This record gives sequence, structure tokens and C-alpha cells, in this order.
Amino acid sequence: MPEEDVTPPGTQGPRRGRHPGARHRSSSGADRARCALRRLSRPGRRRRWAVAVVTAPACLAALLAYLNWGSGPAPEEPPVAGSVPAGVGRPSGPPGTQPAAGPASPGLRPRQRPPSPSPTVTPAPPTPTPAPPPVLTLTRNDVPAEVDLTAVGTRDWIHWGLRGDDSTVRKRGGSGEIRDDGGSGRRGSWDGNQETFRWRGGTPVESTDGTPHGVYTCGVGRGFTLAVAGSGQPRTVHVYAGTWMARGRFDARLSTGGPTRTLRMEDPHTSRSAEFVVRFQAPEGAQLVLTWTAEHAFTDDCAGVNLQAAALR
Repeated sequence: MPEEDVTPPGTQGPRRGRHPGARHRSSSGADRARCALRRLSRPGRRRRWAVAVVTAPACLAALLAYLNWGSGPAPEEPPVAGSVPAGVGRPSGPPGTQPAAGPASPGLRPRQRPPSPSPTVTPAPPTPTPAPPPVLTLTRNDVPAEVDLTAVGTRDWIHWGLRGDDSTVRKRGGSGEIRDDGGSGRRGSWDGNQETFRWRGGTPVESTDGTPHGVYTCGVGRGFTLAVAGSGQPRTVHVYAGTWMARGRFDARLSTGGPTRTLRMEDPHTSRSAEFVVRFQAPEGAQLVLTWTAEHAFTDDCAGVNLQAAALR
């Protein structure tokens, strides 16, 4: 191999051993060396590509295995005493077909749901008791020969005419539910009744063994008006009245409205008496209104109606 000039550039001195053709020979040798290196590097490059082709699938498979291992279920741990088995309370169907399960309950088997709580029943508010319907009946009876107002009027009673035209005797300590509301026509006292009345515990007259007294009024359209207070309980009123050569009309009605009960009694020749019995039930604040009026006169000699007593039980 020819000897190269290794003298550094710029060094003075004779250049030994240089041949005019040495530079050309040196360049040709370098080219040959590079070509030889290229020839040697081509097989190595082919081997690297072959290795890359072989190892790429293996690396990809290893990467997928790693990813699957990281996202997979955690390894099972041994059950702890008193814990709930896995899967309890989980729906078995696809998503959306089963309701979401609540917290698992101890003691339940797999796929068994805890019992639903019993619905709370709210008691209905008490229904208000409706007010009783109004009651009103009217009947007429004959008057006994003697009437004991103390026995008949256990709650209240009143008698008219014992001591004059406007005199009254009432039950002492009575309820006061019977009220005299007057009427049309002038009243007069008389003692010609066929029946007698007695009482005990009256005021202002304590007692009597029997009196035929009462009050009367003359003329058509004249008469008497009474009122009895309602209490919400069934009540019975007895009214003792009569006519003198006239036809009388007895009306019973409730102040709260409704039908009117009416009875008539007449005698064209003499006097006649009757016991009118009214059974009613009206709320507190309401009243039973009673009227006894001369509807027709059979004579001009003071034909009209009369009133003796009233009792409430």
C-alpha cells in the first residue's frame, strides 16, 4: 500500500516520497473502501428489517395483553365473615330491563330482592255528622176530663186565664222553651171549659186541684200564636184549645222552613175542645211556630177560638 503524506498542512520542508500520481491513487482507494462498506452494510440492514418484521407483532401482542390485564377485574379476595355474597341485589337482565337495586341486605340469597316496605296508610279525616233532618208531625186527640200539667209538661208548661185576661201560671224551674207570642184580637178570660187543669210547682200560683179557666178571642182571623225553641232533640208539645160556634185552624211549622202541618176543628152549635199533639225536632236557634185561628164563624155572637194550656216534654 503506498505511503501517504502525513505532514500537517502548512508544515515547511521537503515532501518525501511523494509521487505525482499518489493523490489520484489515494482517492481511488478511499472510494473503494466506501463501496466495500456499503456492500457490507446492506446485509446488516436487511437483517434489521427482518428482525423488526418478526418482533413487531410480538410487541403488539404484549401491549394488548398488558392493557387487558390492567382493565380486567381485580383478583377475588377471600370473603370476610358477615359480608354479603357478590352479586346480591344485582339485576340479571340487560340494562334498562331491571329496576336499580338498593343496598344489599344481609341474609338474602343471590337474585333475591329485599321486601318492599309496607305502604303507610293515612287515616281519613272523620266525616262530620250530618244534622238530623227536621221532624214535624201533628195529631189531634180528645181532652181528658182532668189534665195534670205537672205530669205532662216534664220540661215546661204554661196555663192561661186563672186570674184574669192576661194572667199566666208557669212551671217553676221549667226550661222556658214555651213562649206566648200573642196573636190578633183582644183576649178575655172565661171559666166555661168542659175540662179542668191542675198542677204543682207552679209560679206565681203554686198549685191547684183543678180549674176550668182559659182565655178566648172573638171574630174570624183572630187567634193565638205560640213558639217553642228547638234544641236539636226530639220534642213533644201538647196544646189544649177549643172553639165556640166556629171553625178553627191549627197550623204547625218550623222557622227553618219546610212544610206546614194543619188541622181543623169546628162545631156550629156550641163549644168543642181538643188536644193538639206536635212532635218535632229542630236545631238550636230554630223554633216551632204554632197558630190557632178562627177560620169561619157560625154566629155573630162572639164566635171564635179559645186557649187553656200548653205543655212540653
